[in-house]
Amino acid sequence: MQELVQSQKIVDDERKQVILEILADKYCKQILHNTLEKPKSAMEISNEKNIPISTVYRRLQTLYDAKLLAISGSINQDGKKYFLYKSKVKSISLKCDLEVTVVEFVPNKPNDD
Repeated sequence: MQELVQSQKIVDDERKQVILEILADKYCKQILHNTLEKPKSAMEISNEKNIPISTVYRRLQTLYDAKLLAISGSINQDGKKYFLYKSKVKSISLKCDLEVTVVEFVPNKPNDD
């Protein structure tokens, strides 16, 4: 069965600029790709993608502020809080004819776990 992919267009110019800056950042793209399938902790992302942990935290905040990343939290057996991060976008596409820039994204479906 074929699935209909619904993309969403970004109309706010300021948000478009933020998205363009994120797409130009290799770490942001790695984090979004790494968290597509399942939520991961900052340490998992750092280890799997070989990104310094301080850089991971900065990029996670950037992605969250841009509404491209979902955060869920929990408390482990030791009573410590930990957070998991998951990409809210499956893909981002842009078209630029030097006059108008069109930015669209396909939302990432939440897991059915």
